[in-house]
Amino acid sequence: MDYTTVTKNLQFPEGPVALPGGDVLVVELLRGTLTRIAPDGTTTVVAELGGGPNGAAIGPDGRAYVANNGGLMGFPVGGYTFAGGIPADYQGGSIQAVDLSDGSVETLYTQCDGAPLRGPNDIVFDTEGGFYFTDFGKSDGLTADRGKVYYAKADGSSITLLAGGMEGPNGIGLSPDGTRLYVSETYTARVWWWEVTAPGAIQGGLTLGGSGGGNFLYTAPGYTNFDSLGVDAEGNVCVASMITAGISVISPDGELVEFVAIDADGDPGITNICWGGPDMRTAFVTASSTGQLLQLDWNRAGHRLANSDAVLTR
Repeated sequence: MDYTTVTKNLQFPEGPVALPGGDVLVVELLRGTLTRIAPDGTTTVVAELGGGPNGAAIGPDGRAYVANNGGLMGFPVGGYTFAGGIPADYQGGSIQAVDLSDGSVETLYTQCDGAPLRGPNDIVFDTEGGFYFTDFGKSDGLTADRGKVYYAKADGSSITLLAGGMEGPNGIGLSPDGTRLYVSETYTARVWWWEVTAPGAIQGGLTLGGSGGGNFLYTAPGYTNFDSLGVDAEGNVCVASMITAGISVISPDGELVEFVAIDADGDPGITNICWGGPDMRTAFVTASSTGQLLQLDWNRAGHRLANSDAVLTR
């Protein structure tokens, strides 16, 4: 699909958030920042976060909430940049909240019931003031954590483990009506879903082993790693993929609607998607291994996320 490059030279961008005024927020994982990108490509650091900011979403108070994996190592392969491993300065995982008006940062969560967060990855808010997030875990190349899914309140008062035993849970999203929670796994290239029975409650969860108790939706053919995801207004799950670079558009019934190949200078690391614009048909995609934010005219409107109009001003 044709695209335009909004900006380049980002340090492994992830977690795009389209703001009402036309700007886009991204986290720069290898720079440790939350960065604002204007439509003309001008970049401004909003906040220094440290660690490895991996996903972002706007909360009900207008702050940007960030899933921070605590740090990853950047390494070049064939002219592209990748991120992984456990750096010497790994600081533990956390959920942070950034005031966009002044850049102040509050750390809300670093553990759940005494167990530390290892590698929070992606985050999505519901309409009740809480948020779901994935914890990918950490790997030193010999051993690896099993991934988890959590639910927490935006005011820092409560965090609950919902699902565990997963293989690299990465992207997370809610159906437009809020009744389904979707999670993509990186290395299995699978998407799972759970019925949301109440805010912060899902059917299944910790009861059923490796899938986290989820229902199977889809797996990619061939050699593909799934990254983060977005949900469009029709309820399709749009999963960014690495190696086979592009976006898999998957129906709620588990059928592949289309695969949108994206060749961003050969970047094998297409990692995330969000939508903006007055009709929600402008897609913003992160090409992380070449440090680009891309803009595309999308075939379907994106789902307007909770709190999308609650953004604090500069």
